[in-house]
Amino acid sequence: MVFDKLRKRANESIDRNYMVALDIGTEFVKAMIAKIDGEELQVVGVGRSRQDIGDMYSGAIADIAGVVQNCEEALAEAEDQAGLQARRVVIGVAGELVKGTTSTIRYRRPQPSRPLDENEMEFIIEKVQERAQEKARSQIGIETGNPDVEIKLVNSALVGIHIDGYKVSNPLGFQGKDVAVQIYTAFAPMLHIGALERVADELSLELIAVAAEPFAVSRSVLGNDASSNFTAILADVGGGTTDIAVVNDGGVEGTKMFGIGGRSFTRTIANDLDLTYDAAEKLKVNFDHEYLKPSVKEKISKSIDKTLEVWLQGVELALGEFDSVDHLPNKILLCGGGASLQQLVDALSTGNWYKNLPFTRKPTIHHIKPDEVMGIIDKTGNITDHTFITAMGLLRVGYDTIISISDNDNIKEKLNRILRI
Repeated sequence: MVFDKLRKRANESIDRNYMVALDIGTEFVKAMIAKIDGEELQVVGVGRSRQDIGDMYSGAIADIAGVVQNCEEALAEAEDQAGLQARRVVIGVAGELVKGTTSTIRYRRPQPSRPLDENEMEFIIEKVQERAQEKARSQIGIETGNPDVEIKLVNSALVGIHIDGYKVSNPLGFQGKDVAVQIYTAFAPMLHIGALERVADELSLELIAVAAEPFAVSRSVLGNDASSNFTAILADVGGGTTDIAVVNDGGVEGTKMFGIGGRSFTRTIANDLDLTYDAAEKLKVNFDHEYLKPSVKEKISKSIDKTLEVWLQGVELALGEFDSVDHLPNKILLCGGGASLQQLVDALSTGNWYKNLPFTRKPTIHHIKPDEVMGIIDKTGNITDHTFITAMGLLRVGYDTIISISDNDNIKEKLNRILRI
């Protein structure tokens, strides 16, 4: 293909200390090149390209050739700014068929007096992943009508360990009879993974990791702190989907996705005002501009409110599925292009949508700022708002995948090393 010719990479121009994140969103492709400098990631190139209306569907790739072309344009912009090419890539996967959940397995040890070792922990972790995979396959099979659907594990992370009812940060060396391990796992259909692998291949990139995008967002705010007590609900409002992650005491309780995003608002405006999609998008983006007539603004506002009502129901349903948590975090952090819609932020802040959910008080709403992302420094000056957070989180997942862990690291990092794929 033409892209193979465009991206012939001379070995001397590729530095293995660099990697690229590709956030293939419904509305935009974002490319971010970063240098690995110790425990820090330095972003040296940023690019983005708008997707055509038919390139993506509900967060998943619908036209591989179109998406490859858009990725090429975003990468070229990032590479021009960085002055180099990165070979290794991490790509995000989204969509309603990506299933992320925290599973708990209780394991009764045959020899309670023998100290726990790493081999036994690996055995327990394998059992948790097997159970989670069967659950995910069943869910996706029901939703697709294909009970034999092939799925693949895309992310795993340790949430917590209890021995005989007591929470421990380092289980090795402990005696005990009952071990309970909580692990977050995310699975996606092989169809989705295969499309991403094809994109990476067409771009002559080495795919080192595929990440569920809400998991990537959670990694962006958690960073390297294995003892983090960070607690929040993270909502990535994209063009085609809204991805939600619940993080409690530094552990991902689970992720949910539903197929309503920024494009849903645009389509409603287009239908109600009898406009083209592009014209409706322009009106939505410039809703607060003074040149809009009051009568037009009122019509747009009604259309937005109509979709907002459905979107809030989606948020409520998604959060209602976290039935394993006693209380939901009272802080909601937003990112993604769809979260730029002020009416959406206002509806979350002022509405009573949360009343039937297990919040201890009314949640506060904030956008995630780029400088709140842990361990990632922007050297370009182009990462200006919450729309780049997912790509930054993908860089963190890439770092997790390729970084070597020293013997001095704590047990949570060592076990997470076992979980990485």
